[in-house]
Amino acid sequence: MQTAIQLVAVALQIGAVYILFSLGLTLIFGAMRIVNFAHGQFFTLSPLIVAVGTPYLIAQGWPTVGAFLLCAALAILVSALLGYLMYQFGFRYRQRDFVGSFVLSLGFLLFIEGIFLETFGGAVRSVPPLIEGVVTILGTPISSQRLLLCLVTVLLTALLYAALTFTRLGKALRAIAIDHEAAQLQGIPYQRLAMIGFVTASVMASVAGVLISPVSVVTPTMGNDYLIKGFIAVVLGGLGSIPGAILGSLFIAFVESIGGFFFDPSSASIAVFILVMLILLVRPRGLLGNA
Repeated sequence: MQTAIQLVAVALQIGAVYILFSLGLTLIFGAMRIVNFAHGQFFTLSPLIVAVGTPYLIAQGWPTVGAFLLCAALAILVSALLGYLMYQFGFRYRQRDFVGSFVLSLGFLLFIEGIFLETFGGAVRSVPPLIEGVVTILGTPISSQRLLLCLVTVLLTALLYAALTFTRLGKALRAIAIDHEAAQLQGIPYQRLAMIGFVTASVMASVAGVLISPVSVVTPTMGNDYLIKGFIAVVLGGLGSIPGAILGSLFIAFVESIGGFFFDPSSASIAVFILVMLILLVRPRGLLGNA
């Protein structure tokens, strides 16, 4: 029982991070019909800023939590600005252009990754622990920090899903994802919403990076691994499907958590690819491809 609770807690935390990441990919694909391979750079930028800034502020006398929150806010703002610039000077001209957006996003990926390596170096960094101690749930000890981050991540994911499902902005974004021409005929400003969707997606990836940074090593290339898992989750759930992205992310997280415990991380990753291929053979459009 204790092992099961720990595995579920780890899977929920990782899964919620995957959800934030993959929902950004889904939002961009739905609004602009492009696949952004540079999406992982937003995820990478935030942990780098937090990992550099938090220890510096702590050395200046700041409390750990305050230093982390300030650096996290700065990181999210910088990521939003980067997303805005990438849209205005690049993806704005390649909407609904798979080949052009693919080449452009790869160029952005290599360019920004080079900047990260030049600016932050290739060293592995870490974020100081935010809180100490453990919490016992049904007789199972769980790190207080991991539990707090898990709860925050799940809460943010629920709020984001509600915003995309029930708010006017969320409904407008879903409308242009279904049929952008029909949405424009109804008076929905497509270009402005496409920009908002792209920047929102960059913020979502940035928040995911902030939330994973205290319990993960931070490198200038860490976003590449999450990019692969995010694309797998989106394809598994069904391109353009918000519930599908959530379901695919949770599926990957639970397979990784359980497989990593009983075997090893490499075997768990292999199992994810095998299971996804088997599912896609039965459901080529994904689990909720028509949702």
